[in-house]
Amino acid sequence: MATPAPQSAPAGLDLTTETSSETGLYRVSYQSELDPVTINQLHRWKLHVQTADGKAVTGAKLTVDGGMPEHNHGMPTTPAVTADLGNGDYQVEGMQFQMPGRWVVTVTIDADDATDKATFNLFLK
Repeated sequence: MATPAPQSAPAGLDLTTETSSETGLYRVSYQSELDPVTINQLHRWKLHVQTADGKAVTGAKLTVDGGMPEHNHGMPTTPAVTADLGNGDYQVEGMQFQMPGRWVVTVTIDADDATDKATFNLFLK
């Protein structure tokens, strides 16, 4: 028998939509076209990337990946950056989450000969 998904996020889980990258080079935020983000709906995100001191990062190469650590599986889609919207904004298409629970989305930023990662937690019902 399968264990039911928890109905609420674990205490202390950071669900913010803006974060610093692992080594502090960048500040990254996302905005989903779905509010709230729901399961089994293909949608887009807009990512905003800026330097630690607030300057927009343009011309970056971004990759987006995600999964459910507790279930040891990834997303059912392969998200891709489809447009550099300017001023540090990037459009990501192909976002989809297929089940409720905790998801982790990692954005890898490759810009100006530096690479760093930003990670976001989502808890979907």
